[in-house]
Amino acid sequence: MPPGSRLPKSSGRLDPLAAVRAPQDPDCDVYLTGTVFLDIIFTGLDAAPVRGTESWARGMGSSPGGVANMATALARLGLRTSLAAEFGDDMYGDYCREELELGEGIDLSMSHTVPGWHSPVTVSMAYEGERTMVSHGHETPPADRVPEHAREGPPPARACVASLVPDERQDWIATAADQGSRVFADVGWDDTGRWELDALRGLEHCEAFLPNAVEAMRYTRTDCPRAAAHKLAERVPLAVVTMGAEGAYAVDGRTGEDAEVPAIRVPALDTTGAGDVFVAGFVTGTLAGWPLADRLACAGLTAALSVQEFGGSLSAPGWVEIAAWYQHVRSYDDQDPTALRQRYGFLDGLLPGCARAWPLRRAVPTIGFRA
Repeated sequence: MPPGSRLPKSSGRLDPLAAVRAPQDPDCDVYLTGTVFLDIIFTGLDAAPVRGTESWARGMGSSPGGVANMATALARLGLRTSLAAEFGDDMYGDYCREELELGEGIDLSMSHTVPGWHSPVTVSMAYEGERTMVSHGHETPPADRVPEHAREGPPPARACVASLVPDERQDWIATAADQGSRVFADVGWDDTGRWELDALRGLEHCEAFLPNAVEAMRYTRTDCPRAAAHKLAERVPLAVVTMGAEGAYAVDGRTGEDAEVPAIRVPALDTTGAGDVFVAGFVTGTLAGWPLADRLACAGLTAALSVQEFGGSLSAPGWVEIAAWYQHVRSYDDQDPTALRQRYGFLDGLLPGCARAWPLRRAVPTIGFRA
C-alpha cells in the first residue's frame, strides 16, 4: 500500500488489502480448518490452585478457542476469513458459532453442527504470569457424519493457515496450494520426540513456516534460532522464527533477504493465543505486500498487544487497538519512543485517527446473558 493512503472501511471494518484487491480475486482472503473449543478463563488468581482446597478467581471470561483463536485474530485485522470446523450440538457449540459468525464476521459456510456431539472445552487458569489448562473433549466425528458440503475441500482463497502435525496427512493443504493459495504453517510440540522435518507432511506446499525458536532449533539440529531460520529457508520459501522476548527473525530463501525485529516490552498477563496472533499479523502484512521487516514488526506488535489481556480470541487486537497503541507511543513511552516510532513508522499511512484512550480494554464476554 502506498505511503500516506488510509485503510478504507469494508462492512464496518478496516480493509488492509484494499490497495491490492482486484475484481478477479477470490472472495475469501484466508481459509483455515481445525477444532473449536469453548475456552473458560479464570483470572485474578493469587497463586496456583492447591490440592484439597478451593480457590476463588476475581475474574472469568468465556470465548471460542482452539482454531477460533487464529480465525478471530485474522478477522479482527480485517481479513475475510473462512473457517471449516465441527460445532457441538449443545449450548457451548451454539455460543461459539454465534460469537464467531455474528460477533467476528467469520464465514462459517464450510462448517457444520454435529448432532449429539459435545463441544470440546478448555479451562485456563492464569496466575503469576503463568497459565495452567485442563481440557476435555470427545473423539472427532467420523467422516460419515460430515455433510457433503464440508468434504468439498478448501474454497479458493488468497491464503490458508495450517497447523502441521508430525506424520499427520492433511490432503487439503496440497489442494489449497494447487488452487493458488499461499500456505502459512505453524507447528506444535512433537510428542514423538523425533523432530524430523520430513515427518511434517504438507511442508513442501507451504510458502511460509513459522515455528518458535525451540521448535526451529530441534527440527534443524542447530543451537541458534537464526541459524535454524537459514536451515529452514532451504526447505520453504520463507522461514520465520519467533524468539520470545528477543523478537523474531525471518529469512527469505528465494532472495536471501533476512530481517530481525526486537520484541516490544510489555507486562504479559496471559500468552494464550499469542502465537496465533503473531501469524495473523504476518499473514496480513504479507498479503498486503509489505516489506519483510514491516511484516515482522506488525506480527510482533499484534502479539505484544494480545499478551496484555487474558484469553486467546478475547485478547486478539484489531486496528482500533493498534491505532490507540501507536497514538500512545508517539506521545510518550518508556522504552525509547524514537526507535519505536521509526520502526513502526509504516503505520502512519495505514491507521485512521484514534480518539480512544490507551490502554484499551475489550468487554469480557460470558455465557448466559440474553438480550
